[in-house]
Amino acid sequence: MTRAVGLAGAVGGLALTTYWLPGAAAVFAPVRSLLGVRNRIDVGHDPLLTFDDGPHEHGTSAVLEVLREARLHAVFFLVGEQVERYPALAAEVALEGHEIALHCHRHRCLLRLTPRQVRDDLDRAYAAIADATGQHPRRYRPPYGVLNAAALGLARRHDWETLLWSKEGHDWQQRATAESIAARATRGLRTGDVILLHDADHYSVPGSWRKTVAALPRIVESIRAT
Repeated sequence: MTRAVGLAGAVGGLALTTYWLPGAAAVFAPVRSLLGVRNRIDVGHDPLLTFDDGPHEHGTSAVLEVLREARLHAVFFLVGEQVERYPALAAEVALEGHEIALHCHRHRCLLRLTPRQVRDDLDRAYAAIADATGQHPRRYRPPYGVLNAAALGLARRHDWETLLWSKEGHDWQQRATAESIAARATRGLRTGDVILLHDADHYSVPGSWRKTVAALPRIVESIRAT
C-alpha cells in the first residue's frame, strides 16, 4: 500500500510538473525553444511595440494619440473583461490599424487555473475581442508571461503564435518614471526585439499608464533609430 501511494504521488507530481513546465518559458530560453514559444520576431524587422491589459478608458486613448502622431503601429494584447466594458475603444484600436491580439479574459496567473478554467477564459476572451473589433487574434500572450500546458495546447490548436517579449519598461511598478521606463525598454534595443508596455492600470499601480504615455516618444525615437 505504501509503495502504491508513493507511486501515485510520483505520478501526480510528474503530471503537475508537466502542466506547469511551460511557465518557465518566461525566463528560460531553452524552454521557449523546446515549446516553440517566441520572445522576439524575425531579425531584420524593426522592434515590435506591444501593449498589454487594455483597453483602458484613458490610457488606451492617450497611447493611440501618440502612436497616431508617430505613424507607428503596435500590437495590443487585449483583456476580454475590459473589452466587454469598452467595446467601442477596442474597435477604435483596430480601426487605427493596430494588430489585435489575445491576452486573457480575467487577468490571473495560469498556474492557479485548471485546464477547463483556462479553456473557458480564452474562449470567452477570444469571442469578446473578435465581436468588438471584427478581428480574429492570431497572437497570444498569457498574463505575466506565464504559460501552462493547457494554454499552450489551446494556442497550438487555434494556430495562435505565443509571443512573450525581450524588452520591457516595468511601467507597472510604483517607482517607475517616464525616464526609467524608456531607459529599460530601449537599453540595447536591436532589430527583432519585442517591447512590452501597458496601456492600462487595471491590474497595476493606479495611473501607471500616464508614465508609459510620457515615455513613449523616447521609445518611438529609439525604435526609429534601430
